[in-house]
Amino acid sequence: MMSDLTARLTASLWDALDGDPAVLHGLRFSSAGALPSTFFVTDLASASIAAAGTAIAELIGTQHGGFPSVHVDRRLASFWFASSLRPIGWSVPGPWDPIAGDYRTADGWIRLHTNAPSHRDAALRVLGRHDDKAAVALTVARWRMLDLETTIVAEGGCAAAMRSIDAWRVDPQGRAVSTEPLLHVVATERGADAHWRITSARPLAGIRVLDLTRVLAGPVASRFLAGYGADVLRIDPPWWSEPGVVPEVTLGKRCARLDLHSAADRTRFEALLIDADVLLHGYRADALERLGYDAPMRARLRPGLIDVALNAYGWSGPLRSRRGFDSLLQMSTGIANAGMHWQHADRPVPLPVQALDHATGYLMAAAAVRGITRRLTTTHGATVRASLARTAQLLIDQGTAPPTPAFATETAADRAPAIEATAWGAAQRLITPLTIHGAPLRWDSPATDLGSAEPQWR
Repeated sequence: MMSDLTARLTASLWDALDGDPAVLHGLRFSSAGALPSTFFVTDLASASIAAAGTAIAELIGTQHGGFPSVHVDRRLASFWFASSLRPIGWSVPGPWDPIAGDYRTADGWIRLHTNAPSHRDAALRVLGRHDDKAAVALTVARWRMLDLETTIVAEGGCAAAMRSIDAWRVDPQGRAVSTEPLLHVVATERGADAHWRITSARPLAGIRVLDLTRVLAGPVASRFLAGYGADVLRIDPPWWSEPGVVPEVTLGKRCARLDLHSAADRTRFEALLIDADVLLHGYRADALERLGYDAPMRARLRPGLIDVALNAYGWSGPLRSRRGFDSLLQMSTGIANAGMHWQHADRPVPLPVQALDHATGYLMAAAAVRGITRRLTTTHGATVRASLARTAQLLIDQGTAPPTPAFATETAADRAPAIEATAWGAAQRLITPLTIHGAPLRWDSPATDLGSAEPQWR
């Protein structure tokens, strides 16, 4: 069964990617039902995965003639937007710091994102050195939400007041994001011939992906690329940790550490970039520039590079350089407020999954694959810009969803039989929601910890 909205949304995403419409003729969806939400979350999940799969099918067809069929299971797509990993005899740490969460202010609600130690320290410099959520709540209650948001952000922290959709639409940042394309794609200088040999079964084998992204959209993108054979090398700074997410997203990758403030590590990074085919990065709008790696520098180091960038609050407007995460964007853009009214609740109600992160990740992956296809035919590289805020706008623009029967509860039959020997213990993955005829989505190595590999290509 195929939702008409899922099909229309997929076509819209594929058009934003400037893909060949003929590839969509072999696309089908299955599974009735939806995740419970006032928004069309299941349709967004299915369409974004379909767009990435269609990009793979187009790449195969460009090289071998004839586009393979693409099938997306809407139920499994929705489940993968929550998590795919099922540990056996161990558990993944909780994703949230004890202080993180939604707090009532004097005039509304605010969300504090304190998972990174520096972000937690920034919030507590403003609110006082409290050790528990109840004490923080008492202090937050004395603040007006926009004043507290501004103060914490100015201190280097991450916070978002809960706005309505209408308030976001008239906000200067909301207005700026509404004028941006879903994906901003620009062809760049030609590079040396890659001499890629695209095989139908492992279409990204031989493609080198340098991954500078962290929680969560970028790692979803690089996980997808690894699933079709790309050599993904993730680079994190020496101090970074995200134990609640790493087992989910490092599947098929190697993970190394470099300090881009160190001269020696900068030299190693530049050597990696020179040999990369795709660069994924999720730094704030001006962060790589401040490190000395602006777009012209990246293009000089690697002519023909497919450079895919992610930002939180968009690429224009006063908040373009603000730190942000999925849960914060849901507050800022009015999604959590709409959920509260839909559920007749007395507090913010987010989406049932981190759909902005996951959907943006699959769009980034699709854009990277389309960049590979274009480079094979034109030798040009590309720069691509995506943002969580623009993906939120896409979801909001679909309107509100009518009541829909929920999917059947997950069972053991939904799990792939293979045992994954992760760095933390044995686990299973859910069956993949995407099937491309003749090109299975599979990973060559299990999830691994950050810093477990050397910063070098295979």
